[in-house]
Amino acid sequence: MDAKSTIQAGKAILGIEFGSTRIKAVLIDEENNPIAQGSHTWENQLVDGLWTYSIGAIWFGLQDCYANLRKNVLEKYDIEIEKLASIGISAMMHGYMPFNEKGEILVPFRTWRNTNTGKAAAKLSELFVYNIPLRWSISHLYEAILDNEEHVKDITFLTTLAGYIHWQLTGQKVLGIGDASGMIPVDPNTKTYDATMVEKFDKLIEPYGFGWKLLDILPKSIVAGENAGFLTPNGAQLLDISGHLNPGIPLCPPEGDAGTGMVATNAVKQRTGNVSAGTSSFSMIVLEKELSKPYEKIDMVTTPDGSLVAMVHCNNCTSDINAWVNIFKEYQELLGVPVNMGEIYTKLFNKALEGAPDCGGLMSYNYVSGEPVTGLADGRPLFVRSANEKFNLANFMRAHLYGAIGVLKLGNDILLKEEQVKVDRITGHGGYFTTKGVGQRMLAAALNSPISVMETAGEGGAWGIALLASYVVNNDKKLNLADWLDEKVFAGNAGVEVAPTPEEVAGFNAYIENYKACLPIEEAAVVSKKSE
Repeated sequence: MDAKSTIQAGKAILGIEFGSTRIKAVLIDEENNPIAQGSHTWENQLVDGLWTYSIGAIWFGLQDCYANLRKNVLEKYDIEIEKLASIGISAMMHGYMPFNEKGEILVPFRTWRNTNTGKAAAKLSELFVYNIPLRWSISHLYEAILDNEEHVKDITFLTTLAGYIHWQLTGQKVLGIGDASGMIPVDPNTKTYDATMVEKFDKLIEPYGFGWKLLDILPKSIVAGENAGFLTPNGAQLLDISGHLNPGIPLCPPEGDAGTGMVATNAVKQRTGNVSAGTSSFSMIVLEKELSKPYEKIDMVTTPDGSLVAMVHCNNCTSDINAWVNIFKEYQELLGVPVNMGEIYTKLFNKALEGAPDCGGLMSYNYVSGEPVTGLADGRPLFVRSANEKFNLANFMRAHLYGAIGVLKLGNDILLKEEQVKVDRITGHGGYFTTKGVGQRMLAAALNSPISVMETAGEGGAWGIALLASYVVNNDKKLNLADWLDEKVFAGNAGVEVAPTPEEVAGFNAYIENYKACLPIEEAAVVSKKSE
């Protein structure tokens, strides 16, 4: 069946993912191939010291993204989207969206980027004997309690961004287990929230006298492949303001961007891993067994089907690179030279390959926001060099590419060196890998491991959640998720692999030692920024 016939027959599948800077929609056919797409660009706002997106921005973004997809379908196939086989919603993991009994949000959405939850995260980590990151929903909730925020007593539902949108589209208060594991830890055996930790939390907050217990307000955790409800008439109107889309479409469990990244890179099987590198970056390694002890730099989450995953999450990745590239764009415009942003990125990234393996001593800190892995609650991007370093364009660009994954290396050194975690395949995806072979080679040097990049990696998380939506309706053989991806989606395609040279590994190791030695400079800059 060709793409037009697939859409007309209602066999196409829709995936929508809310990223940090872009909302993307991908329409796929029954063979899981992308056949149309749409997008919407947006930015978070710093309001009262907290990073947020307004409810209005969320819905305008979703509707504009879908309208852009609808326009793409009209232009390519001259038809309207009226029926779909299934839909999946994904978004940035974690964060804090509390609602009252009327369904009204009680405080502005607090995103993963906020680092104001230090007291709560430390207390909960100690209580649970488990690393609880700053950005997890339980950290935000307990911090609000510690800060005596008035709204907490009125909470009747607490969810993530993906869970919120799914709820509004279907009426179902559910969450995919991968995203749920970023609210409070889940038990891989029961596939739901860890009962011991839930009990400990309820006992901890009992003196406050709230009218709820934790399980009263959390969404139900469900695994990939389960039906998570159907698009309601109101949900159809929310999604497609043109009125063409019919209700009744099944939805898969809503997931976080970490889970969709694992799916999009075929990294849900044990001893596989992936690195997602865009506005933020994170690595996901699917474990064969639990780690020997908790680590502050390692978050424990799950795959969309419930396997244990060690996650290194970094708040910053490509934003500072983008800012520098825009400087080169302005210079080009100043000279009156026509600007092609794709060409600028390609040329600058490839120039980095000519740089010294240790960047000639140049150093970049890409901290647009705080970076919990290195213990900084706030950020200030810095480029650092001494007078006698070799300051040229190649070293400059290489230093920024290294800096974008420097924190990621610090976390993964714990897994690969201290815990001796075994990984058969690591796959990269995201904007950092867009220029062929460049970011891939840098990451290979950082992790001292071969890195694969697939042609489909550019489709990203929207494709990943579309695949999870497909898994709900196109799994006739009742395969588990890993086998279904192997057989039905990737069919043996492991992508193009790049292995680092010994010189590149040694160079990155020299860079990271310098990086660690110079961290007090970044710390001083952050302190100075706070005193302004």
